[in-house]
Amino acid sequence: MQKNILYIHGFNSSPLSVKAEQARQYFFNNFPQVHFYCPQVASNPKEAIDQLEHIIQSSQTKGLWYLMGSSLGGYFASHLSEKYNFPCVLINPAIKPFELLQDYLGEQVNPYTEEVYQVTTEHMTELKVIEPKPPSFDMQQKNNYLVMVQTDDEVLNYQEAVKKYQHCRLVVEEGGDHSFVDFEQHLPVIADFFNLTVFNTAKNIQ
Repeated sequence: MQKNILYIHGFNSSPLSVKAEQARQYFFNNFPQVHFYCPQVASNPKEAIDQLEHIIQSSQTKGLWYLMGSSLGGYFASHLSEKYNFPCVLINPAIKPFELLQDYLGEQVNPYTEEVYQVTTEHMTELKVIEPKPPSFDMQQKNNYLVMVQTDDEVLNYQEAVKKYQHCRLVVEEGGDHSFVDFEQHLPVIADFFNLTVFNTAKNIQ
């Protein structure tokens, strides 16, 4: 069965971000049989979810899905994981972006795409509507999440993610920052979490 990874970048980010490029290259080199998707996510939260669900539901992308999300992308990924029961990796995930982004209301410019757009109070409402519930102590939910945080994240309070996902598999690293320093070193762990097999070999990544 076809295996697909959907990587969801964060606020004011892009498929050209360092983590997205590292993930794309790693899976291309080691798991070429896996389809890797990393779209430029719409700035409007509702449009973003519609866009991501369209990719998942497209007749051209059938098979097994694995989700990866960074920051705001982690929030979206958690919502989709809850809805579709997909395995999900969250990297320094936003927990309450509808509160955090209050400081960003008004005009924004995406530094990658140079798109000029407005962040509105309506967007905050759209984010609140899709707020994922904390996973309960349930083996299936527990196994659906791998949550990776660094304690010196200058944008988000990592403890909020640790509290919300306390029943999940957690990687808590001292230091680092919001970009998740040395992210590429964790990609083999992510591949193992997704139960991916190295192409044309009998070995699994450990």
